[in-house]
Order: sequence, then C-alpha cells, then structure tokens
Amino acid sequence: MTASDREGYDIIGDVHGCADQLEELLAAMDYRRAGTGGEYRHPRRQAIFVGDLIDRGDYQLETLRLVKQMVDAGSAQIVMGNHEFNALAYHTEWPTGSGKFLRPHDDPADERSAKNTRQHKAFLEQVTDAHRDEYLKWFATLPLWLDLGGIRIVHACWHEESMAVVEQRCGSNAPFTNVEHLVAASDPNDDLYEAVETLLKGPEISLVTHHQEPYRDKDGHLRKSARMQWWNSGGHTLRDLAEMGGNFTTVSGEPYPPLPDLEVEASERTYTYTGQVPVFYGHYWRHGRPDRGLDWTEYTACVDFSAVKGGRLMAYRWSGEEGVRIENYFTARG
Repeated sequence: MTASDREGYDIIGDVHGCADQLEELLAAMDYRRAGTGGEYRHPRRQAIFVGDLIDRGDYQLETLRLVKQMVDAGSAQIVMGNHEFNALAYHTEWPTGSGKFLRPHDDPADERSAKNTRQHKAFLEQVTDAHRDEYLKWFATLPLWLDLGGIRIVHACWHEESMAVVEQRCGSNAPFTNVEHLVAASDPNDDLYEAVETLLKGPEISLVTHHQEPYRDKDGHLRKSARMQWWNSGGHTLRDLAEMGGNFTTVSGEPYPPLPDLEVEASERTYTYTGQVPVFYGHYWRHGRPDRGLDWTEYTACVDFSAVKGGRLMAYRWSGEEGVRIENYFTARG
C-alpha cells in the first residue's frame, strides 16, 4: 500500500502490555494477519501507536512482538512513550562499569529506586535475556514525534520549542541511538532533559509559586505542581490550566478545593497548543467516554483510556478531516 492509496490512520492509545485487547481492537477495525511475517495489516489504512507499549499488563512480550512486526512491515508507525524512555534509562549503566544506572534501581531502601523497579516489574519478569536486548535496541530507534502533514503524533505534549531543542542537539527526532543523548536527557541540569520531559511526560504548572497549597495525589504522594492542560488553547487562569481531577486531597486529607481564577503569565502559557493541525497523544489515563474540553478539542485528542486499569484500549480513526470529531473515536468494547 502506497501513501496515495491510504485512506487514513488509526491512532491507538497506550497498550501497556494488553496484547489481548490490542488484538481485539485491531480485528474490530478490520486489520488481519497477513504477509510473510503474519503481521496485522489493513488493506487501506495504517496504525499509529502513541507509545507506552510496556509495563503493568500481562502480555508484555506478545505486545512487543505484535507491534514491532507491524512497524517493521510498514503496516504501523510508532512514537516513543515515557515508559520506553524509562526502560532505556533503567537498563543503561553509566558510566559503563560503574554499577550505576541512568534510572536508579539498585537500592531497595531508597523509595525512588524501589518505585522505579516496581513500575517496571512486569517488563522485567516477562521480557528476559535476548528478547530484552532486542526490544531495548528497538526502543532506542523510536522517534519522539511524528508530523505527517495532516496530523501530528506525540506521547504527551506537542511543543515545538522542545522539539527544536531535540533537533538542534541531536539532529533527529529519534535521538537515543546515541547513548550520550540518553545520558543528557536523564540529567536534570541539561536542557535536553526538560525538552524530553515535556514531550514524553507533559508540562507542569507550579501551585506553590501561585500561592496555592501542595496536594496529595491518588497514591498519597505530595505534589507541588499539577499537570498542565496544554491542549486548552484558550486557558488563561490557574483553574483553566492546572489539571486537578482525581482523588486529590490537601496535606491534611481534606478534598482539595477548586483553584482560583488567577491569571497565569504569558510566559507560563507557551506550552498551550494553538495550531490548527490535529494532534493525537496518550499518557493521561482518561476514563469513560471522551469528554469535550478535557479529552478532546477541535485540534487535540487524547487516545489513552486506561486499558490496563479497568478502562479500554481506544483508537481514533482519522480519514483526512481537518478537525477532531467525537464520532471517530473507536473501541472494541462498547
């Protein structure tokens, strides 16, 4: 199938090792096993994965095999997620021979180190030996974003200033074939770190600098910043731009109060997306049916609907439309 023959793209949300749901979704979208490798193909469309193939789910290796087969055969494309980036850092010893890793995990007494291993547990248990080496090498080749003309794909946030930093420093949107770029992106004192964090984990907005109290998230962790609603191009206030959904509480355990309509300076709003090319992204663990304003806007659409946490694997079926349409969200599970 050539690009001129293609009817459109099917952008698939964070799989997180749920190969069973992925096969169900592909079949419902009329992808079938074909070709010499038995990869899934559609006669007139191409799949695009928004990253986070790994961690958490029960079918890590099966997911990786299925998606890599599709990418290698040209029936899919993919961008890197923060979990693929974290895996590379977790398994990269630096300096070589030091026994230390870019993402610490060798000190069970340290909470950060223990958390890193806990989050990566399913991959460590299910993807071993030569398979692990194979897929880590593949992760290093993945681009951080795709601009396909009519649509744009990124894992967490489309931010052209961060993309410019990556391209200027690394000369590519797939920078981690060079381990030194991975090292720099793991160093909080390096500007590449901030750029990659923005693209793969999304920007945050400080609450304490706006004289708001810190909060405890759903896992009880104390937070001084909130995720920024970068997709809210019309947002101007702290209430508009700080995402405070979920079971967030004050430090003392009370429900966290609504944020004030406090004007946010223009310098803090540089992350908001004002383009008129649809951007598709994952990362944000949405639930239920897509809601206008939070999950999708005219030019942005989240496709991560918590496949591994009682939600469902979601796709958006794009066929050339200039703006996002709610009816083009697709799931095999009603």
